[in-house]
Amino acid sequence: MEQYETKDIRNVAFVGHGASGKTSLVEGILFKTGATKRLGSVDDGTSVSDFDSEEKERKTTIDSSVLHCNWQDKEINVIDTPGYPDFINGSIGALNAVETAIVVVSATSGIQVNTQKMWEIASKAGLARVVVITKMDGENIDYPALLDSIQNIFGEECLPLMLPVGHGAEFKGVVDILNLPDEMPGDVIGDVDDCREKLVEGTVSVCDTQLEKYLDGEEISDETLRGCFNTAIAAGSIVPVLCCENKSGLGIEGIIDVIAKFTPSPEKGLACKCMSVNGDKVSEEEKDVEVSKNAPFSAQVFKSITDPFVGKLSFFRIHSGTLEGHPEIYNVRSKKNEKIGHMFKTFGKEQQEIETAIPGDIVTISKIEDISVSDTLCDPHAKVKFKDIVFPKPMASLAIEPKSRGAEQKISETLNRLAAEDSTFKVSRDAQTHELVVTGMSNLHLDVILSRLRSRYDIEVEARQPKIPHKETITAKASAQYKHKKQTGGKGQYGEVYLRIEPLERGSGFEFVSKIVGGSIPSQYIPAVEKGLRETIANGVLSNNPIVDVKVELYDGSFHNVDSSEAAFKIAASKAFHLAFNDAKPVLLEPVVNIEVTIPSVFMGDVTGSLSSRRGRVQGMDSFGDLQVVQASIPMDEIKNYETELKSMTGGRGSYSMELSHYDIVPSHLVPAIIAQAKNESEKVD
Repeated sequence: MEQYETKDIRNVAFVGHGASGKTSLVEGILFKTGATKRLGSVDDGTSVSDFDSEEKERKTTIDSSVLHCNWQDKEINVIDTPGYPDFINGSIGALNAVETAIVVVSATSGIQVNTQKMWEIASKAGLARVVVITKMDGENIDYPALLDSIQNIFGEECLPLMLPVGHGAEFKGVVDILNLPDEMPGDVIGDVDDCREKLVEGTVSVCDTQLEKYLDGEEISDETLRGCFNTAIAAGSIVPVLCCENKSGLGIEGIIDVIAKFTPSPEKGLACKCMSVNGDKVSEEEKDVEVSKNAPFSAQVFKSITDPFVGKLSFFRIHSGTLEGHPEIYNVRSKKNEKIGHMFKTFGKEQQEIETAIPGDIVTISKIEDISVSDTLCDPHAKVKFKDIVFPKPMASLAIEPKSRGAEQKISETLNRLAAEDSTFKVSRDAQTHELVVTGMSNLHLDVILSRLRSRYDIEVEARQPKIPHKETITAKASAQYKHKKQTGGKGQYGEVYLRIEPLERGSGFEFVSKIVGGSIPSQYIPAVEKGLRETIANGVLSNNPIVDVKVELYDGSFHNVDSSEAAFKIAASKAFHLAFNDAKPVLLEPVVNIEVTIPSVFMGDVTGSLSSRRGRVQGMDSFGDLQVVQASIPMDEIKNYETELKSMTGGRGSYSMELSHYDIVPSHLVPAIIAQAKNESEKVD
């Protein structure tokens, strides 16, 4: 493979909402640059980017895809990312590996929920941004209105670098404002002179010398202007707006030109920061990474997959130093050295082996199991750490179990393998309900995961809503006594206990106190009493859920010299506790979560009304740009299907996050149904 320098590398991630035309645009770029011999199609399943069987079947991008091409001696690393929030894992990983985000907007659909989300993430990360409007051949397009929308939502720094010549069926191509043709087409949409003036003003504003000349009315050469334009894009003070049509490729070449000429190289992009590592201690101070082939090696993993043929593949972006041959590198998280075998540049599902990699390169290595997304890889003699990549917390959960017996061990292993590929997918075993619970970004996300479990590993599962982990407690004091006495012909059983119980503060757990004096119960039997109580509270009395926040005092009892035993006192303690518990005004507790719902303000009334109808209490509101954030507390039992309702209410434009807050008393009218369900499940087990 022909070698290039870091200054010649361009790393770009294509982000935006689903169906905005990202993958088709990437296919057009690969075809135009000669990286592919035919134009791939999402609809036909021939895209080199969407190569996974799930993606072909669903005709949508699920995982990020790494590709590369060369244009005007620039090595362009392209990452095509998923467009739906359900699969945001791939988009966030990709944005951590590039200098530039290409934000794709469909001319027919405009700015959608994930377009905004990706813009915010890219802006917060300090990436250079380029907006590309696709589908200019679509129907009912209003380019000026769409441009106004982009500038109103994303900012006045979004300035057209290309203006369309016609639109819809009459779309004929674009006019480059920095490189105007000698003869201007008659059907250009937009004021060319006004757009050029704004673009020049925005460009020279980042170069003090040129700004003075411009304000003095001096002419600035195109070459000088282009140099300032590079700086302005890298700084984010200008976001060029481009447009194209994918099917015939109109405007595609101009987009590739902008990427090659004007987007920043790894040397000119946002300065990458890291922290020094001394032994096991990571410094709190950040320092700039030296983007040089001669600096110590450092890189960060942004993607991981398990290939059925190659094994585990780890994708990382090199920030400094050179990888050559088969060196040892240090993984800061695992605190282990790993020996690199083969190195690859990835092109969709194909891997092309390479011998050397330099700063800016996106590299894949295989068959090292203990490498995870976010890991920092570095020179063992110059240890550094990059900040962990932050992924959103998954919200949608399902309890699953394999359909075939004996697959329990296999299912845990394979689910953990899938979780290693996707930082927004979690697997856990609920200690209280004993269910295997999978959690993802949405029901669609989990549907894809379980489909992969079936297609890749031949494991079929049954899925259901997880049980809500209720708890039991008491609200009053009570006391009870129980004598366990049994004569069976041989040695009998005898044990008598007197208990007092009282409620404790929420979160206190269980407290046992022995007030036995005078030997009414010999000391060797006291632990048996406590054991009997702990076994009872673990299994509950009302609903087979654990009992919490109860203090039990053992204050009297009696024993028999021959017939008393630990078993007898365990039984007596359990029976006495049951009697006292039922007299102590028992209640059920349910988990309550704090939820934050982010929505366009137009849906505020619908969302607050829905939360109230689900026993939610609105605690506060906040605004975020043109979005509203509603904060509420709500019982966990009430939001099992909230994702579906929120999508329906907001047309897919709402999102939410939640975390466990506390346990609260279940309203009395709901208790009988919960108890009946628990008894029903208990009978099934028996």
